[in-house]
Amino acid sequence: MTGRQFTYDVAVVGAGYVGVPLAQTFADAGRRVLVIDVVPEIVEALNNGISHIEDVPSEHLEPHVTAGRIAATTDYEQLKQAAAILIALPTPLTKQREPDLTYVERASNAIGQVLQRGQVVVLESTTYPGTTREVVKPILEERSGLEAGKDFHLAMSPERVDPGRTDWTTKTTPKVLGGLTAACTDAAAAVYRGAVDTVHTVSTPEAAELTKLLENIFRSVNIALVNELAQLCDRMDIDVWEVVSAAATKPFGFMPFQPGPGLGGHCIPLDPYYLAWKAREYDFATRFIELAGEVNNNMPYFCRSVISQAMNHGLQKSLSGSRILVVGVAYKADIADTRETPAEKLIDLLRNAGADVSYHDPHVGQFHGLDNAPLEPEAYDCVAIVTAHSSIDYADLVRRAKVVVDFRNATNGVDHAGKVWKL
Repeated sequence: MTGRQFTYDVAVVGAGYVGVPLAQTFADAGRRVLVIDVVPEIVEALNNGISHIEDVPSEHLEPHVTAGRIAATTDYEQLKQAAAILIALPTPLTKQREPDLTYVERASNAIGQVLQRGQVVVLESTTYPGTTREVVKPILEERSGLEAGKDFHLAMSPERVDPGRTDWTTKTTPKVLGGLTAACTDAAAAVYRGAVDTVHTVSTPEAAELTKLLENIFRSVNIALVNELAQLCDRMDIDVWEVVSAAATKPFGFMPFQPGPGLGGHCIPLDPYYLAWKAREYDFATRFIELAGEVNNNMPYFCRSVISQAMNHGLQKSLSGSRILVVGVAYKADIADTRETPAEKLIDLLRNAGADVSYHDPHVGQFHGLDNAPLEPEAYDCVAIVTAHSSIDYADLVRRAKVVVDFRNATNGVDHAGKVWKL
């Protein structure tokens, strides 16, 4: 490895929900950060101190830009000036529910063409075990003519961003990291220790990759369990929310998960499929994981049936021709992120049944071809609470609405005079 001096301490490839908070975290620690993105409008905004990411307000970003701690560019050539390169790009699924590494592969090709001796490269994107070693490493080596572990360091440290969360941030959430070699691990860990509170090292990139998948599969499986229980409770006429709340009083051996209309966000709905796909390479069926996916994917269909029942019993009306207001389309409360939100599928199902669907979300101005509608419950036959934003007065909503279907227990404790149907 060389001892050359670099202009930037860190370069972050990808100015999204992971990349921008990562850049801010390093800048907060006094590091000079270069942000790479292929969208010129995003780069221009960042260089003007304007953030498009909720977790990084512009007033926090702008001082770093002014002080020269954060700069953005579309030019991969500038990566030559960074001591460390962190890849924070999306890893979606194809329509066939298989891993799509297009963004990571394109970035690896571009990085490889400018890679310098002594640089540290870290993959942050969530992916299946083996991606760093089997996909990123060969591309970097072929394009650069350098050898990983000898001429440059290569490691994997999966992002653990939870948008909208303030108690655990990029800085305070422990960083799991595994390098291609022990020296790679040490070099990458040194980069992160300059900005985050805790670095937990593991023996290989594969262990780091699987750690992130386990975290999200754990949530997926347990949410599927309580979603299945919710459907059973509906048939047994038992309040699932009461049952979960009661079980949560046990001080050991139980962790409460909440039922809902389905899974949202980039990670939890997608990550299980990454492992299931990789497992097939080893002639192994991840039945537990795939079953959880089936249960969670079915929830919008079940929720449509609950709305239909509420309409039939509450107003003696069918879905066809009815006006329905979906309240909350972000994938979770108090953020604007709509990635993989179950609201999209539910809206499609209601439309297919002949309903006239609108939505209201204080955080989302446009969604799925619709403009954000005023919160006027009385103008609709039914109001479906899909995401329970804290800024909404649910007691007033129930008072004004004809029928309310609550998929998030947002109306808990509200006097509803028989108007409210729950999951």
